[in-house]
Amino acid sequence: MAFRTTLGWSLISSGIVTLLLGVLPGGDLMWGLILLVVGVATLLYRQT
Repeated sequence: MAFRTTLGWSLISSGIVTLLLGVLPGGDLMWGLILLVVGVATLLYRQT
């Protein structure tokens, strides 16, 4: 059950990020790196 929930949220967040990358100004690579850093920081923060 937890796997389905995680997979569902992952797919939803991927869709939202894809839409945001199309709307936000600037390069997709820049926003991709920013979102990657924010995601890693969030994971590290939640583990502590």
